[in-house]
Amino acid sequence: MSVNNVNSNNNVQKPHVDNQKLQQQQNQTAAQANTQQAKQSSAPRGDSVSLTQSAQQLSQIQKKGSDTASVNQEKVDRLKKAIQAGDYKVNPEKLAENIAKFESELFGIK
Repeated sequence: MSVNNVNSNNNVQKPHVDNQKLQQQQNQTAAQANTQQAKQSSAPRGDSVSLTQSAQQLSQIQKKGSDTASVNQEKVDRLKKAIQAGDYKVNPEKLAENIAKFESELFGIK
């Protein structure tokens, strides 16, 4: 009795894989991953903050406010009573002059 070799794969063609190209692609992928990782780990990360001009001006105002002499509570109480009683009168020219003076000092304008 003759038995054919059924398990033989002699007639089946295997797909051809170019091992050299596959190895090159793997090496290239690994090199790219190493380069990316090196960039991320070696580059120092520095956080930075920049303030807008308005924020800088506000900071100057706060510094000037904290540098001034303590509040004269007696004067504040007198003014509160005068305002509540309706006796406090505002001089618009003097108010405008004082505002202009404050702004020129604040922004360094002479």
